[in-house]
Amino acid sequence: MHPDLKEILEDLYIRYNRREYVHPDPLEFLYRYDNPLDREIAGLIASSLAYGRVAQICCSVAALLDRMDPSPAEFLDGVTEETLFRVFGNFKHRFTTCRELVEMLLGIQRVVARYGSLHACVAERLQEREHSTILPGLSALVDALLPAPPLCTNSLLPLPERGSACKRLHLFLRWMVRSDDVDPGGWNDIPAALLFIPLDTHMQRICRALGMTARRQADMKTAEEVTAAFRRLNPEDPVRYDFVLTRLGMWDRETLKLLINTCGTEEAA
Repeated sequence: MHPDLKEILEDLYIRYNRREYVHPDPLEFLYRYDNPLDREIAGLIASSLAYGRVAQICCSVAALLDRMDPSPAEFLDGVTEETLFRVFGNFKHRFTTCRELVEMLLGIQRVVARYGSLHACVAERLQEREHSTILPGLSALVDALLPAPPLCTNSLLPLPERGSACKRLHLFLRWMVRSDDVDPGGWNDIPAALLFIPLDTHMQRICRALGMTARRQADMKTAEEVTAAFRRLNPEDPVRYDFVLTRLGMWDRETLKLLINTCGTEEAA
């Protein structure tokens, strides 16, 4: 990696990691909620649908959360599967079906009933012993959200151990664990040092151009390499620059090109 990369990224963070640059983004919906339980439920819903065109994403998230107003936690408390299918029966977001949505919402209901919150489910696994990443906690959460075996596939809840980069789930964890002008946080007892970069093909191309990985697949192995590279820049907060890098491609492509031209490698080009 280029010796000036951290300094340049830190400058971009100071300039652009601000709430005024969040729109349009499903993260905006989390700012509605002061209650931590409402915020984490909304966060899981919003991040799980964060694929495709951003306008469609925001439309789908709004359609769901508006039906759960004013409190997603209160809405899910004791709600039946029959009621969920009645309320969300016409829902579809690209290849995500109503069945998958209802399955996830029932999973959230079970986790909250057992642990008190999604946060407590993740934290309990991480507290069992010292872990170097958040992956064990994420696996525990996904296992708890899915119905008992035999498992059906669910596009909203990928299993980390199957090699997926789990971009949307790591995005959710970034929102919950980190706390700054963009990420609302709330899971204060989980160190940001454990987080993984929410890796998609766009982020993979940027990181490859910057010499953080030579891999062309946006999978878990690449996510591990990229996160390790960011951890060398900032051990305590390896996903610090995620928002800035992903958003630059949307609203400041010239700055992104300049960053890559300045700090990129010929081998990764």
